[in-house]
Amino acid sequence: MHKISTKLAAYFITAFLVLEIVLMVYLHQNIIHARVDEEYSRLLASGSNHRNVLEDHYSDETITHIVLMEAGKDREVIITGLNNEIIRSSDEDVETYSAYLSLIRSSDIQNDQILIPEWKDSPYIVSAHPYEVEGGQSGYVVMFQSSQPIERLVSKLNQHFGLAGGASIVILFIIYTILSKFLTRPLIRMKEATEKLSEGKFNVSLPAMGNDELGELSIAIMKLATDLDRIKKERNEFLASVSHELGTPLTYLIGYLKVAMREDLTELERNHYLQIIAEESNRMKDLVKNLMDLAKMDEMTFTVTKSDFSAKQFMEDIHQLVYPSFKLKKIELKLICKEDFKIHADPLRLEQIALNLLDNALKYSDELTTVTLEVSKEKQCTVISVTDEGIGIPLNEMELIFEKLYRIEKSRSRTFGGSGLGLAIVKELVEAHDGTIDVKSVVGGGSTFTVKI
Repeated sequence: MHKISTKLAAYFITAFLVLEIVLMVYLHQNIIHARVDEEYSRLLASGSNHRNVLEDHYSDETITHIVLMEAGKDREVIITGLNNEIIRSSDEDVETYSAYLSLIRSSDIQNDQILIPEWKDSPYIVSAHPYEVEGGQSGYVVMFQSSQPIERLVSKLNQHFGLAGGASIVILFIIYTILSKFLTRPLIRMKEATEKLSEGKFNVSLPAMGNDELGELSIAIMKLATDLDRIKKERNEFLASVSHELGTPLTYLIGYLKVAMREDLTELERNHYLQIIAEESNRMKDLVKNLMDLAKMDEMTFTVTKSDFSAKQFMEDIHQLVYPSFKLKKIELKLICKEDFKIHADPLRLEQIALNLLDNALKYSDELTTVTLEVSKEKQCTVISVTDEGIGIPLNEMELIFEKLYRIEKSRSRTFGGSGLGLAIVKELVEAHDGTIDVKSVVGGGSTFTVKI
């Protein structure tokens, strides 16, 4: 029993049958008890009425009248005398009732009484009604009620309850079939859809299923399929880009190594090729480092440990660190920090953010331009902005620059030396600080990246 439809049917039918059995047994027993109590009451009432008539008008005529009233019914009556002798009986076969009369003789009955209260133990239910008239005459009016009417009632009840139970089971299976159609079939479709997803087939479709839990589950599976398809495409693009990015410096390294190994080269030429090899090696090292940083961020294995430190001293240290690179490319680097205040952030991660933004500005700026690094306090946030006068970013690519391995000038990638990972790392680190990063740019007029933490 592995299918949910089978389990649903088993649980539902079991619960329903248990409830139905309990209710039917309860109703069955109550109906029988009520009917038996009614028969007992009628028997006692009839016997009491006969006893009263006999006491008021004791005579042979009255006795005959009582016997005639009960003759030919499911009830019989026997009237006994002072010594328990039978005066008159509605049934000629008095031997049938001798055992019951003996029971009366051995008992001291003072009031109307049911002698055999359990109808299942005897073919009759018996009531005794003592009488006493003037002149010392006394005895019993003994009523015998056949238990067959009760047995017939029980038999009919069993039949009706059996039919009701069978009909309810049939109705139950009809309900199960309907539930199976409306509940389990959508689940089976979802199961088939998830099996396709596990096989890498993400073009699954599920019908609309309303606003209930099944509908929400269907929407979630469709969203999962869309996300997996997007992730698969991004992974393939990422791997292709990584292969290309790693393959390019490796190709240069192998080519220039072969050239540098030639014996007919002068020392000056050999040093030139070795310098190119060193540059390509550093480029590969930076690329691998950035890839490792992104992998750690994707797995959330890096930590952000915030502390308070001086904004002015922090920015001056960064300015001093990168200033030689800007000077070498003949780019002016300005630092603006109008007031000193405390920054609450992870200093190592914040330094990584600033260095990546400055490195990005350095790569995409021409000689004799200016890059401005500015830090300020805005309410409770620290605002760091990097403004360059570089090539700028087209409006339609503004949302793509933070994706991994995305470069604006793909055809000039070797000229600028970018790997397309710096801004992706910046975005991850800013979000880890619960901050935001914005960019404003004009093509050919430069860009401004603003970080708020």
